[in-house]
Amino acid sequence: MEMKTATETRESPLTPEQFAQLGDGLIAYVRSMSSEDVNRLYPQAPQIAPGLTIFALFGADGAPIVLADSEEGCIGNARENHLQMVSLH
Repeated sequence: MEMKTATETRESPLTPEQFAQLGDGLIAYVRSMSSEDVNRLYPQAPQIAPGLTIFALFGADGAPIVLADSEEGCIGNARENHLQMVSLH
């Protein structure tokens, strides 16, 4: 009898580009970040005072959609735009 190991890998049927587009325009997630991270990661965003916790709504592809001062603000925006929220672990 031949046994398979749990470490076997399969080649994905999707390209990285196709995988990134899964859920595009349908799925979103919220992540908290410091205002310093926002200023560093998104230099095009307006400067935010240091020391604040900011909540960001991201699309399935990781692109930022909106910044808010509360998680509820992000969730409300997702609902208004008919986005399905998922949790990250």
